[in-house]
Amino acid sequence: MKTVIQRVSESEVFIDKKTSGKISKGILILLCVDLGDKESDSDYIAGKILNLRIFDDSQSKMNLSALEVQAELLVISQFTLSADCKKGRRPSFDSSAEPKEAEKLYKYFINKLRDSSLRVESGIFGAMMDIHLINDGPVTFIINSK
Repeated sequence: MKTVIQRVSESEVFIDKKTSGKISKGILILLCVDLGDKESDSDYIAGKILNLRIFDDSQSKMNLSALEVQAELLVISQFTLSADCKKGRRPSFDSSAEPKEAEKLYKYFINKLRDSSLRVESGIFGAMMDIHLINDGPVTFIINSK
């Protein structure tokens, strides 16, 4: 399982021009479920995101976690993060989990984040989405459970 996370001032996801999820200060999470991923991968990624010290303290140092600042979270399914672009000019998605399994782990991941009591919004698995964000920093990280 892999994610790209971005610290944002605000972010919103639209599906058919209607808002599906919207957050203020927090983290936009692009989540990819790969073949062989399990709930333990979700647990690892969720724990890392909730506790990673990426928010500024009073001295403007990244020293506070999402939990400490009561950040809001927006989760978007992003299977294209599994792309292998090494050969040719067309990405291969052979390492992506099957949609049914990926959706199950996507929902599990969202529920794991909701257990933290932080506000969690999401897109819709498999939908075409427009994502609007104001990247705060910019601060962007890649997290992989492998």
